[in-house]
Amino acid sequence: MFALLFPVLAAAQSPATTRLAPDAEAQWVAFTLNRYNQIRFTLDIGGRPARAILDTGLSDSVVSSAFAAAAGLQPRRQVRAKAIGGDVAVTWADAPAIRFGGVTRSGGRVGILPPQSETRFEIDALIGSDILGCCALDIDFERRRFRILPSGRIPFAGTSVPLRRGTSGLYFATATLAGKRLSPVVVDTGDGASLTLATPAWVATGYRGSAVTTTIGWGIGGATVTDTAILPSLELGTLPPRESEVRIEPPRGFLDRIGVAARLGMGTLQRYRVLLDPAAGHMVLAPGPTATTSAIRSTSGLLLDFTGTALRIVHVMRGSPAAAAGLRDGDTICAADGVAVAEQVDAQGLVAWTAGAPGRTVRLSLCDGRERRVTLANFY
Repeated sequence: MFALLFPVLAAAQSPATTRLAPDAEAQWVAFTLNRYNQIRFTLDIGGRPARAILDTGLSDSVVSSAFAAAAGLQPRRQVRAKAIGGDVAVTWADAPAIRFGGVTRSGGRVGILPPQSETRFEIDALIGSDILGCCALDIDFERRRFRILPSGRIPFAGTSVPLRRGTSGLYFATATLAGKRLSPVVVDTGDGASLTLATPAWVATGYRGSAVTTTIGWGIGGATVTDTAILPSLELGTLPPRESEVRIEPPRGFLDRIGVAARLGMGTLQRYRVLLDPAAGHMVLAPGPTATTSAIRSTSGLLLDFTGTALRIVHVMRGSPAAAAGLRDGDTICAADGVAVAEQVDAQGLVAWTAGAPGRTVRLSLCDGRERRVTLANFY
């Protein structure tokens, strides 16, 4: 599986008007979780339906270049935006009305992404904190729905964790990992991972109790390879410690460059019902059905893309069974245990055996005629 990490677009807000309907509490928005573990939903932009991702880790909402062209948006000014994977050129345009649930944002601006930043994500828009920060955001993961509420409402009982908006508009909280306080921590619904640390924050924990391997994620600026480990002790407020996958960015990575200790993502948030209300100063978390489940970990060490007929290896995790079997980034797999991979991929493009039971040996038929055997194991 892949984490998709979106950028912070650091710029001042343009004048805009946000209106919340009187019956906003009744206007739930249905969503699905895509293969990158993000909230995907449909909204209206300037009278056009659009596929969007809900992204509190984005300071300003953006649209794809294809959607901007179809909607007739006129580029005004180009700026460099800080992004995961490398900074990118974003062009501002006057924003059409944006509507979803009970909220309507009129006026202001919207960013237009460069075409090379869009190919992996297959969406029309990313809705950021410039719109979401108007109000409270109630996400019901169990029922796959969210709604926008007036600030100050608490629609369910749960544990309160302090939450604020920074000058960039992003949402900031604190967390504790391996007994060490992390601050500030960006709360990012656009990040499919559980918790990502800047290198200084990881070093400060002093934790050495878990094996460390590698993984890969994508941001608007491109791919980023990070270290990763499973830690038993992520704490949010007074909630009990939970096991969590932790990713560690390289030195001078994105978090380090923007002066943030960590990023809390969907891998953690989806274990709860979540209320994000920075204007009221809190995030409320109510444990869901998966709150106490163990973190999912790869036992093969293969991170894959499904091309329609084959699985392309995008990353071989360090020290993994796949690495021991001689597999390399860019190799393509046509069959596993004699069965075409097209018959094994689920609706989200995932393959069960990549995280199968340790001890099982999977026979992989590569598309170039080679064969490799991977014996699954807990290696991190």
